[in-house]
Amino acid sequence: MGTAGGGGTLRLPGLHGYAAEFSPYWPGRVACAAAQYYGIAGCGTLAVLEQNETGIVLLRSFDWNDGLFDVTWSENNEHVLITSSGDGSLQIWDIAKPKGPLQVYKEHTQEAYSVDWSQTRGEQLVVSGSWDQTAKLWDPAVGKSLRTFKGHEGVIYSTIWSPHIPGCFASASGDQTLRIWDVKAPGVRLVIPAHQAEILSCDWCKYDENLLVTGAVDCSLKGWDLRNVRQPVFILLGHTYAVRRVKFSPFHATLLASCSYDFTVRFWDFSKPNPLLETVEHHTEFTCGLDLSLHKCGQVVDCAWDELVKIYTPSCLAAAV
Repeated sequence: MGTAGGGGTLRLPGLHGYAAEFSPYWPGRVACAAAQYYGIAGCGTLAVLEQNETGIVLLRSFDWNDGLFDVTWSENNEHVLITSSGDGSLQIWDIAKPKGPLQVYKEHTQEAYSVDWSQTRGEQLVVSGSWDQTAKLWDPAVGKSLRTFKGHEGVIYSTIWSPHIPGCFASASGDQTLRIWDVKAPGVRLVIPAHQAEILSCDWCKYDENLLVTGAVDCSLKGWDLRNVRQPVFILLGHTYAVRRVKFSPFHATLLASCSYDFTVRFWDFSKPNPLLETVEHHTEFTCGLDLSLHKCGQVVDCAWDELVKIYTPSCLAAAV
């Protein structure tokens, strides 16, 4: 089993972690979206953390009256974040103004489970995905959604912008499909029946605009080439419960990470005959949040329902630096 070093651990008492994301601006700064009572009831908290020489410290925290399930940093203001909530709303927060949210967008009719800020230059767009089976497009400067995307026949768990193609995003759903959308096109661009199980997460490869990965309740990760979706380009097996989140490495074209309800985080290189590089077992509950740093090659953050947020460098990624 892997050893996780080079970071720290912070406990968020009474809060169960759902998402963690490194700041694109500040090395070692992390946002964590969390919920009381495992997200079933109670309130939510956005915790902004920072790694220093002694470990991880809590910089700021913001409370919301329902569980927070996802978080994304602004790509044009280092102090701004957006969270998505169990009450169907999105909240815009400014960590330089430690009061309530700057704005609240309440249009989804069920849990807003996913939110992502576009990464391509020249546009400032946000996409959200909901258990109401819709995805919505937002401009943070506009007080209402620009467009609603319909087509999924199940809960949307994940919505992720392409880092390559402006206005293009992917969505993963309980209807067992991965879908590709273009904000300028009227309907869905591509429907991929990716698993015979609910798909909880998807991500785009940072080095190949045609490659995505999905993670599902069937415990597998699958890679998809958008130019030919009849068969996956890779299948990664090893998790023993549902794969909750998948992330491609920002530094290595064939490396990715996944976390699971089996309490583990696993690191893979899909180009190798034996793709599983390392299994990290340092949580005692469902591991839901996962991200890889854009600043420090090999640095990882994860969070789980055991109230812990961990920043570390697994040995397999330290060796790959």
